[in-house]
Amino acid sequence: MPARNTVTNGIPNSKVRYSKLANDDDGYIDLQFKKTPPKVPYKAIALATVLFLIGSLLIIIGGLLQAGYFHVQHQDRTIPVLIIGILVFLPGFYHLRIAYYASRGYRGYSYDDIPDFD
Repeated sequence: MPARNTVTNGIPNSKVRYSKLANDDDGYIDLQFKKTPPKVPYKAIALATVLFLIGSLLIIIGGLLQAGYFHVQHQDRTIPVLIIGILVFLPGFYHLRIAYYASRGYRGYSYDDIPDFD
């Protein structure tokens, strides 16, 4: 039978240091509430930039086709270019706006609002 004055790791009880707990301890530490700096989603911002540029290009081409600067045989085929341009432009603009405001530190905007593709 082992001796009673040793702890399970073989350290004698007399060598273990104890400290008294504070009376106002509520079980929380300050590190639990510290906010870590947000991770910048570079891939998502790059994708938003590509969507913004492609959408802008398609809107410009669609507008020029509608205005008659380019000769087209079927005028009804120019409207889908404009519609696709708008559909591609809007998410790119939205996410770039959030990224810009988050980088400037505006209240209510954070990089956490941009979906990350990792």
